[in-house]
Parts: sequence; structure tokens; C-alpha cells
Amino acid sequence: MPSTHAAATAAAPIPPAASDAEVEQLHNIVMTSLDDDQAVEVVSIPLAGKTTIADYMVICSGRSTRQVASMAQKLAEKIKGELGRNVKIEGLPTADWVLLDAQDVIVHIFRPEVRSFYNLEKMWAFDGGAPTTH
Repeated sequence: MPSTHAAATAAAPIPPAASDAEVEQLHNIVMTSLDDDQAVEVVSIPLAGKTTIADYMVICSGRSTRQVASMAQKLAEKIKGELGRNVKIEGLPTADWVLLDAQDVIVHIFRPEVRSFYNLEKMWAFDGGAPTTH
């Protein structure tokens, strides 16, 4: 009989790598959804070839915790509905900083004060690869 400990420690299956077209479709869904929801100061940072965590990091602000939470929930629903992907969400209860991990695209939605404190754009700016502001 197999040990329950061994079963519990088995690695979760790794999802297959997305094609470039799928990554771009996901990125477009993210950018369109944030635009539709009137996100403020949307910045998209291309990460492909610079790190393995994702192909894009998108950073934006909402005007209030309510808007931040609403944008995050709508975005997760759109990604699930259009691509069938489950999105991991962190920070929704307080909605000062909500992180959405859609595997190939990571999205940070902040309240403006929290965003300026952490200044992720500066941390993730690579030489010669400036973030794109939308």
C-alpha cells in the first residue's frame, strides 16, 4: 500500500508550455480587460528571455480597493472564460495589492499609494528593455 506521505509530496503536473500565439492572446485579454475597467497607468514589461517566471508582467493601479478587487475578479473570469485557464489570485481580501498569476502573464493591480511604495516598474526595468505604458 503506497504511503500517503509519498502521495502528498508528489509534484503537481506541470502544464504544457503555451505557444507564442497563446501568450499573446492572454496578454491581449489582460490589456483589453484592464483598459475596459479604466485601470490607471498600465505598464506592460516584456520578460521573455530575461526570466522564466513569465513572458509579461503587467502593472496597473485602481482608484480604490473596490476597483482593484473588481478588476482582478473580472480579469480572472475573462481568462477562465476565454482560455479555460485558472488564475491564482493573492491579496483580494484587502485589495491594496492584488497579484494574478496566469502562468505566462503576471498582473499586479495596486492602489496608487501602495504602487508608489513598492515601485515594481523600477525593480523590473531591464537595460534596453523599457516597460511599455498604455
